[in-house]
Amino acid sequence: MLEQIQQRISQRSVNLFGFAPLMRAAIMIPLIEKDGKWHVLFEVRASTLTRQPGEICFPGGKIDPSDKNEKEAAIRETCEELGIQSDDIEVIADLGVLIPPYSSSIYSFVGRIRDERRLSPNKAEVGEVFYVPLSFFLENEPQVHYIQLAVKPDEDFPFDLIPLGKEYKWRTTRLPEFFYQYNGKIIWGLTARIVQEFISVIK
Repeated sequence: MLEQIQQRISQRSVNLFGFAPLMRAAIMIPLIEKDGKWHVLFEVRASTLTRQPGEICFPGGKIDPSDKNEKEAAIRETCEELGIQSDDIEVIADLGVLIPPYSSSIYSFVGRIRDERRLSPNKAEVGEVFYVPLSFFLENEPQVHYIQLAVKPDEDFPFDLIPLGKEYKWRTTRLPEFFYQYNGKIIWGLTARIVQEFISVIK
């Protein structure tokens, strides 16, 4: 299974530009073999965090200037949050870059956690971890709902410099939000978007 995942993802090519000023983050999709079957590890963010407490996510965070590259940032963040060493992680694929409709870019990697027994989650950041069989995502499509995004220029926007001024017809867009429900856990938002991309590539 790991060889198939690696092969499918490595066949893709990505050529993006125009997002260098965005906040750059890196995440890891951790795979763990349990009872002879592959599972995806998820974190529940600690309730004491100021940003998105209690939400489900993958290990990851902002890329620091000291990180050699995006992959090293994903490994570092995973180690810090799960209490493991870099040797405990085998990165098997670079999934690509997610550009959400706001100021961030998320570099996503797929990695194998070699030994579940080594996990010691950082309680300051991680409330709990849980596992979902990879087969669940392969066999079940997510629920899809949509949100509308509209453009709202700042008050000092120079309308006099563009055609039609304040009557300019800004382009709006309709974006999908994915939802996976597993044993009472709701996986949604950017985490679900990354899961959906991951599964669509390896299927």
